[in-house]
Amino acid sequence: MGIMRLFSTEKAIGTRHYVKTQRVYEVIRTVLYFGISFSLVIAGYIQTGTKANLLTIVGVLGCLPASKSAATGVLYFMARGCSDETCELAEKNRKDVRTMYDCVFTTYKKLFSVSCLSVRNNVVCGYAEDPKLNIQEFYNHIGAVMRLDGLREVTVKIFTDREKYLERLGQMAELPIDEDRTLLVTATLKSVML
Repeated sequence: MGIMRLFSTEKAIGTRHYVKTQRVYEVIRTVLYFGISFSLVIAGYIQTGTKANLLTIVGVLGCLPASKSAATGVLYFMARGCSDETCELAEKNRKDVRTMYDCVFTTYKKLFSVSCLSVRNNVVCGYAEDPKLNIQEFYNHIGAVMRLDGLREVTVKIFTDREKYLERLGQMAELPIDEDRTLLVTATLKSVML
């Protein structure tokens, strides 16, 4: 466990077992934030003998990031990660295609869990193990995000059949590589992932 992962998921997002390990980090961070807030309130009360002091105000305000961390933790517990079997098969078939695992996207109303997401140039291909995933809503959400980032010609396809996903992954490996475009599409996807 890296201590910096408590405060930034930038390097870990899209890695194998991301959701499972991030749950632990969210619980630790939430407990840490609430502990700091409560200790400030207690320290202020011990020092002044009354609840009406500056440390109490700071402690109460400290509950804001703690509450946000708790809410984010709930989202991670609702998300589904990628199974080990799917990860192994994707790793074996992806060759040099950029692939992310445990992809969780949030909107104001929904949570989308995509097990694997592969990117090559303007092509995004994914596999969802979640049977409840509304694929059309996901397409609409990702399409809107891509358009906002100026990426108009991105093709997104999510499969619920693992064999079809793996077949498409093999086809993507045959495409010529435009690394700059791939990195741009990947960065846009990561920017809206939980």
